[in-house]
Amino acid sequence: MTDFLLELRSEEIPARMQAGARADLERLFREQMKAAGVEHGAITVWSTPRRLALIAKAMPQQTEAVSEEAKGPPEGAPDQAIDGFCKKNGVTRDQLEVRDVKGRATYFAVKNIPGRDVKDVLAEAIPAIVRAFPWPKSMRWGEASISTESLRWVRPLSGIVAILGEELVGCEVGGVASGYATLGHRFHHSGEITIGGADDYAEKLRACHVIVDHEERQDMVRAQAQDAASAAGLELVADEGLVIENAGLTEWPVPLLGRFDESYLDVPPEVIQLTARTNQKYFVCNDANGALANAFVCTANIAAEDPAVIVDGNRKVLAARLSDARFFWEVDQKTTLAEHAKKLERITFHEKLGTVADKVQRVAKLARWLAEEGVVPGADADMTEMAALLCKADLVTEMVGEFPELQGLMGGYYARAEGLPDAVSDAIRDHYKPVGQGDDVPTAPVTVGVSLADKLDTLRSFFAIDEKPTGSKDPFALRRAALAVIRLVTANNLRMAVADGDLLDFFADRLKVQQKEAGVRHDLIDAVFALGGEDDLVRLLARVKALQSFMDSEDGSNLLAGYKRAANILKKEGYEGTDRIARTGEEDPLALVDDPDVGSIVAERGKSVSYDREPAEQALVDALAQAEPAANAAIAGEDFGAAMAALATLRAPIDAFFDDVTVNDADPAKRSARLALLANFVAAVHKVADFSRIEG
Repeated sequence: MTDFLLELRSEEIPARMQAGARADLERLFREQMKAAGVEHGAITVWSTPRRLALIAKAMPQQTEAVSEEAKGPPEGAPDQAIDGFCKKNGVTRDQLEVRDVKGRATYFAVKNIPGRDVKDVLAEAIPAIVRAFPWPKSMRWGEASISTESLRWVRPLSGIVAILGEELVGCEVGGVASGYATLGHRFHHSGEITIGGADDYAEKLRACHVIVDHEERQDMVRAQAQDAASAAGLELVADEGLVIENAGLTEWPVPLLGRFDESYLDVPPEVIQLTARTNQKYFVCNDANGALANAFVCTANIAAEDPAVIVDGNRKVLAARLSDARFFWEVDQKTTLAEHAKKLERITFHEKLGTVADKVQRVAKLARWLAEEGVVPGADADMTEMAALLCKADLVTEMVGEFPELQGLMGGYYARAEGLPDAVSDAIRDHYKPVGQGDDVPTAPVTVGVSLADKLDTLRSFFAIDEKPTGSKDPFALRRAALAVIRLVTANNLRMAVADGDLLDFFADRLKVQQKEAGVRHDLIDAVFALGGEDDLVRLLARVKALQSFMDSEDGSNLLAGYKRAANILKKEGYEGTDRIARTGEEDPLALVDDPDVGSIVAERGKSVSYDREPAEQALVDALAQAEPAANAAIAGEDFGAAMAALATLRAPIDAFFDDVTVNDADPAKRSARLALLANFVAAVHKVADFSRIEG
């Protein structure tokens, strides 16, 4: 067993493509080895801006010999069939074997495939891997590029190192032949490096200022950037994405701290951070008070003799970018948000829904209604409407034109600079929230009103023009909008009914997804949703949570067992009306009516039967008489925990009933009455949830 090294060297590989390239290289290598029957050990894949490298441990020198056989036609079959079988399996007639198959002589093609040198297998696999590489973007180069058959690669491929143990794996791809030689750092090392094999690859490159392990470079960037900030008494603003990107841009990362003019701190800190990050790939720092400092950390790809020269060059580039940002900031403030908002008439929201200005008017009207009707308690109607009318105004500003990520945020800054009330400014800033699962949910009343109105308008508008999500397609992010509405409603305990049936079903589906992700059992969600007729999301969710708590208790699990037994008996007996009770809870024609004076039960309307109830039967009647109204009252008062507690009192009586009472009594009157009693028990339980949907 020996190790295999493959390095594919090229011009700069974009940092954003390197993770995918590592995964693709490993996948393609595994596929090639599996197809050739080559076993191997652990695989390590590394990347730098100029190379992809793979090391496969414990590779054999030779593949094992194998024997393959295929069953063919019987003796006496037409020559055409036999010749076709031979051609398909690459044998001649005289190589066929004849074997007995169920008493009939049958031809078999047997091929003994000898083992191969793994070096030869790899020589064939490497070109196949290179040519099959699925780069998101690739190019052709040189004279060969005039042909569409020429090699495509992310950047011009310039070198291949392929070594099995200490032996060269000879191959050629697009005019590039494999060898032992690679190159070190572009600036720190000139000339070729001879690689002996997988064992010395990483260390020889390290000696030539190349850290080939991308994770090691990430650790260096992360730690050294923090050290540079700490040395200046600052705190680096953590940005893992920037760590990975800087590691992908360098082979020998050297983080350096620099300073920019303090006057730029007049620009909102998010703008400075985004300018530094997006345009220059720089980290920013906070001072001891947590405020943004006039400092940045850049990552050089060289250990310079005079780092100050590199820092100064980066400072000048950043200064130019910050100057542009300050210009946008100052120019945008020369126009009020109300004036900016007028330009929204030029932007189409959707061809069937008008302009963004039209949407804003709809949102403002809905936001005011939500405030006036008390759907969003504490929301001032005038402020809510004002914030809604201005919430999209920053879309036409210079700053958001440059940095679309800042929409909403910049509107809040401009509103505050204009002297608008804080509640209005905050609502403009946060009205897009919550955007994703990890995003904060607004709680300020005016913000909640605008955010809710914005998302509800999007949903009802696209549903109105029949642009609903289908399958995996959701071009207008309506599923995300529905989840955001659910989070706003539940986090703020908003009592809001959804009148549109299709939209209510859509919310119900999203709520199911959300609750499943939160760990709520899917069968309990279905049990509550199956009741139907619920258009209040807060109330519905409270019922689900109360049911989950109840089913986690011993009373809940035992009551479920009693319910299932009762339902099965009723179903087996073909008891009319039971299914409808289960679905709607409406009164059944065989409803039980108790007359305590004579101990009689009206088992069917207009027909009275009198007999002495057995103690367990009477106990269940009494328990139902207590539990059902208590559960109904608790449900009406939205105290679902109390409703479950009322149901819990039925556990012992139903258990005793099944232990002591014969339901299918020989006496038709008793049998009918007891079935009716079980039907009432089922109906009482179904006032809380459809227990038939609960597993267990």
